[in-house]
Order: sequence, then structure tokens, then C-alpha cells
Amino acid sequence: MAETLKLLAVLPHPDDETLAIGGLLARYSAEGVETHVICATRGEYGWSGPPEQNPGPTALGQIREAELRCAAHHLGLHELTFLDYLDGMVDQAEPQAIMTQIAGHIRRIQPQVVITFPPDGHYGHPDHIALSQFTVGAVLCAADAGFHDPAARAPFRVSKLYYTVDTLALVEAFSELVGTISMEIDGIVRNHVGWEAWAVTTRIDATDYFDRVWQAVMCHQSQLPGYAPVVDLPRDMLLRFFGEGTLYRVFSLVNGGRAVEHDLFQGIRNLPSEAAIPDQEKMQ
Repeated sequence: MAETLKLLAVLPHPDDETLAIGGLLARYSAEGVETHVICATRGEYGWSGPPEQNPGPTALGQIREAELRCAAHHLGLHELTFLDYLDGMVDQAEPQAIMTQIAGHIRRIQPQVVITFPPDGHYGHPDHIALSQFTVGAVLCAADAGFHDPAARAPFRVSKLYYTVDTLALVEAFSELVGTISMEIDGIVRNHVGWEAWAVTTRIDATDYFDRVWQAVMCHQSQLPGYAPVVDLPRDMLLRFFGEGTLYRVFSLVNGGRAVEHDLFQGIRNLPSEAAIPDQEKMQ
């Protein structure tokens, strides 16, 4: 019997699962892939409405957790896990502690494919950048027989690791239609980063799943004031932003080459289970 295909996304905030990779998650869930999301925070400080209406970090965290669970339902997620870090403080996490958490979940879930943010954090967001680094470290730790797992789980080797990236064309179109995404960190303005088309290794068509993604977007009611310019766009323009998942393949143990992938599980689907899932005994 073939092994169940599993996809794990490690992301910092509620709504990242929808805005960054919603179409991708909806497509693979619909195809029978077991999709998992680890969310580092509950978005406690991500208020987009009038300041006087901010319910405070505890209440907002509860609101945004509920919104994420709503989105997870529409995207068809198999499992949602929170790491319980504070919004805006992921880069202050103790590295060994957070990597141990993530590595433990990787060993427990045993995903062939892992996705996280790129090193540029899309627009320099410190939480995105930090979690990218921690996730890469956790992927290595999960495969290391010498790594101490408090739950004593067996080592597990991920077959493919990806960064979700925005193309230069998307960034330019978004800037023209909606405005530039940016944030100021340590006195320096960080802008939305676009990747050249040649650097994108993987393109996943999710056009048929747009309606599911849009339902997930609508779940994040607390964030809609910040989405306002996007929400008002016509459907054909929205499909430019949500109709395709674009990624950079950080590594693959099962395929390579310059040809653009159109399936995250390329090189895995046709492998016997012992090739897709490493022999754990040999790694101990």
C-alpha cells in the first residue's frame, strides 16, 4: 500500500496560511493529501481596525485563532497546531526550544514535503524571517539521530523543502493595483520582495480552488480592514494573486533539474514507500 502523502506548512501568523499558500493547501487537500499547518503565534498584536476598538492581545489572539480554524475548515486542513509564541516576538524565541518543537512535530507527522517562508520574509517581516530559519534548522534536526527529542520519536528525513515566494510580476501587479507592501524595522523600510521568474522552481495551478480560498479570506474578519483594497478587486484580478502558488525548492532528495515543477510531490508519487519514507532503523 502506498504511503499517505503529507504536506506540512510552518507559518508565523493566522492568515498566512490563506494569503501565502491558500490555493496550494486547498488543492492538495482536495486531492487527498494530508495537509498540516503549524502556526507559531495567534496574531495577538495584528489589529487592523481603529485603535480604540482593539480588544487587546489576549482577546485578539482568541479571535484570530477562531478565524484560522474557520479558514482551515474551508481549506480542508487535516490538522492545525499552535506553538504558543507571541506575535511579533518569534525572532526572540530561544532557538533550541522552538526548533525542538518544530522538529518534534515533523517526526510525529512525517511529511514528505515542508513549506515555510523565504529568508526575505516576503517583505522583511522579522517573524517570517525567523521562522524560516528555525524551520530549516528543525528539518535538519528531525533527521538527525543524535538530536534529543523529549518524546523519543524516531528520526525522520523530509524529502523536499520549499520556500513560498512572490514573483516580481506579482509584486509589481500588486503594487500597481493595491499599493506597496512594506514595514519599517529598526529605522529601515523593508519592501515587498519579488523573485525573478527564472528563480521560481515550482508553480502550482490553484485556479479551480479560488472559491475555497476566498471563503478562507472571509474568515479573517479582524483583518479585513487591512485587506480592504484587495477585497474590492474584481475576480479576474484576484485570480492573479490567488490562482497560482509559486515556490523555490530549497532541496529535494528525489528530483532536480531546471524544468519548472507543477507538483510538490514530483519525484515522490511514483516512488515505492521505502524510497519516499526513509528506513528509520538505518538512521538510528
